[in-house]
Amino acid sequence: MNNNNLKILILGAGGTGGYFGGRLHEAGADVTFLVRERRYAQIARDGLRIEAPSASVTLEVKTALAHEIKGEFDIIILTCKAYDLDASIAAISLAMHAETCVVPLLNGIAHLDALDQAFGKSRVMGGSCQIAATLTADGIVKSMAPTHSIVWGAREPSQNAIATALGKAFANTIVDWRISENIMLDMWEKIAFLSTLAGITCLMRANVGEVLATVDGKLLMRQYSDCAIKIAQLEGYAPRPEVLARFDSVLNSSGSTLTASMLRDLEAGNDVEADHIVGYMLNKAREHGLDSSIINVAYTHLKAYQNRRASGRDRS
Repeated sequence: MNNNNLKILILGAGGTGGYFGGRLHEAGADVTFLVRERRYAQIARDGLRIEAPSASVTLEVKTALAHEIKGEFDIIILTCKAYDLDASIAAISLAMHAETCVVPLLNGIAHLDALDQAFGKSRVMGGSCQIAATLTADGIVKSMAPTHSIVWGAREPSQNAIATALGKAFANTIVDWRISENIMLDMWEKIAFLSTLAGITCLMRANVGEVLATVDGKLLMRQYSDCAIKIAQLEGYAPRPEVLARFDSVLNSSGSTLTASMLRDLEAGNDVEADHIVGYMLNKAREHGLDSSIINVAYTHLKAYQNRRASGRDRS
């Protein structure tokens, strides 16, 4: 595959899609952003604006609405939230041709089943990213930390060529990127950590340091992380020792102000990925006969929040 002709579609131009897609465009890749009408008009007027500690830039990029999309893309990078997955699958369907491959950057694992069912496993790679970015009210992709990393990899040998082609497109960017030789291991390591961080910080409505400063905070953090790690092991993806050491350091850092983005969504009264991140791990714990009590409490808390939000009552 000639990466010079690689056509890339990014679903969304928010914090994640706008940042990674913008950096690809900046490096000369052929990138189109699939956006809604409001964002379409915003970018047409102001350009794609990125503010980041590493480098800020305003870019003139290609955008398209759903009805304008044709099956001409080689790679589709999916950056939606899990609760928008069904709508996103419908939106990108017209952009798929016989060899198009999807690179989903959603948190978790569960979305792979839905994407495989829609497009076939041979057309769905694995992927993950780490970025603290948001889309401001006036349309700026605002990065809040210097770390912007993305990893993807083939789930089947037939995907190796296009995975490599995407690497060549990222090669001239300032992004920290990597093609994984075991993308499912990378994804299981991430959900084991993220489910712990999201479940505990949302349950306690507090950052890591505030949780650890309580009498039983460290114990509860450990119970959740131990269960999440055990799930990954039983699924056949035991986290690597260096990754476990990093988990332990981050989740047991006294005074840390770290929270999951899910807590920020919750505190803003927005929808949250309760089923995808915490509910998924609860179901896996039950499948494997593990003590899932702490995950159960965290999940029930999130679902109660969603019920209260759906009712239209005060979300505080």
